[in-house]
Amino acid sequence: MPKFDVTTFGETMLRLSVPPGRRLETASALDLHPGGAESNVVSLLARLGARTAWCGALPNSALGRLAANHLRMAGVNLDGVAWRTDGRMGLYFVEFAVPPRATQVIYDRANSCAAQMTREQMDWEHLLDARLLHLTGITPALSNECARLTEEAIQRAQAAGVAVSFDVNYRARLWSASDAARAIERLIHGVDLLFCSQADAGRLFAIDGAPEDAVRRLADRAKTSITVMSIGAKGVVAWDGVSLHRQEAVETSVIDRPGAGDALAAGMLFGWLQGDLGLGLRYGATLAALALSQMGDIVITNREEVESLLAMNGGILR
Repeated sequence: MPKFDVTTFGETMLRLSVPPGRRLETASALDLHPGGAESNVVSLLARLGARTAWCGALPNSALGRLAANHLRMAGVNLDGVAWRTDGRMGLYFVEFAVPPRATQVIYDRANSCAAQMTREQMDWEHLLDARLLHLTGITPALSNECARLTEEAIQRAQAAGVAVSFDVNYRARLWSASDAARAIERLIHGVDLLFCSQADAGRLFAIDGAPEDAVRRLADRAKTSITVMSIGAKGVVAWDGVSLHRQEAVETSVIDRPGAGDALAAGMLFGWLQGDLGLGLRYGATLAALALSQMGDIVITNREEVESLLAMNGGILR
């Protein structure tokens, strides 16, 4: 039996933010939260009882240790982390706002330890001692070496019989839509689970129209086993090659948007680990709502809480 249920690698950053009504340029205090698409997913899965590991790179500094401490608190194994004496922690600043202003994000992540990750730093045996490897389209955008590292990880996982999930997670501040489309389409070909928002499907792959049709077209194009397409406040659709599944979003009060897509992916992966796509949809919708209702990218919850929320909402699968 593999040591882990899910492993991953990528960039974990520190988020510094001000609440709605305050401006960054006059801020006297900032809220601090660690977060990263991949670490958000495995942290949440660990809180649900899954065995997870994160194998990214961190600076051997107070900031790197701060991020590591949050992952450890969730129960994530960090034995595969590459601790660097050079490089830095990626940062991003958020100015939350309400209409008519939009929330503003400023990235300060150039030359981070994550962007300097190499294939030689990776403990491949540790990373691939898992049932599933989860990756995102953010990591290959960080550097050419990170793109090669992502591609090699997928190839090694598939050769070793390790399932692969991939979240497109397009970031316009990191690369153009055309560059992302060329790189990501090659990476997602034949993966076991593919996550892609309806908006990203249109931006990168020119797949538009009704989500029920779009998710099938994306699955056919990528040759994936299970394809999951988020459609914002309307919920999510999934195609398993035989049947179409649809899950409505769970009503919630939005406090903090970052991390909701990662929470959805974590819920779907939890269902996949149980061999139950319907369970994954129910968990995904509930966890996405929890992410929106909490401050910080990393969702704090447990399986008992999720199960109680599902019971209160009558299972929420409609």
